[in-house]
Amino acid sequence: MERKRNTRGRQPQAKVGAQESSLEDRLVTVNRVAKVTKGGRTFSFAAIVVVGDRDGTVGHGLGKARQVSDAIAKATEDAKRNLVKVPVYNGRIPHEQHGKYSAARVFIKPASDGTGVIAGGAMRAVLELAGVHNVLAKSIGSSNPHNVVKATIDALLKMRDPKMVAKTRNIPVSKVFNG
Repeated sequence: MERKRNTRGRQPQAKVGAQESSLEDRLVTVNRVAKVTKGGRTFSFAAIVVVGDRDGTVGHGLGKARQVSDAIAKATEDAKRNLVKVPVYNGRIPHEQHGKYSAARVFIKPASDGTGVIAGGAMRAVLELAGVHNVLAKSIGSSNPHNVVKATIDALLKMRDPKMVAKTRNIPVSKVFNG
């Protein structure tokens, strides 16, 4: 008997295999953390990295190590294991969407050609590496980069693919965008 995992209303993530050569990575943040022991403080580093192919595939990862370079390498490997596919057409997202993770909430909205990526630091990294060229984005609530990155990916995963919407409604894809 196979058990279903409870996803609490979330859509299942469409995990993608990594094509090593086409992936770019971007460091979002590095944080120095301290562990207090009997012998004093032990310092280590936590790094958040976003990877993507600028064609709808994006992932994020967290790495912790005693050296910054090791933390970044671990985070990059973790991000390559957590790749997901998101719908991006002509450098745009298909529709408005809200995303949430913990106390971080994000709002992303498609923009007209030439607008560029109007977004904050952590959101900008995710959207640019996903291949979105024209978008308006707002981070509401927590500014913690961990949660903002996860909320942005949550919003991208909630996007509905225009091809599937057109197929469901029995109309051409151009009608989906033009209404």
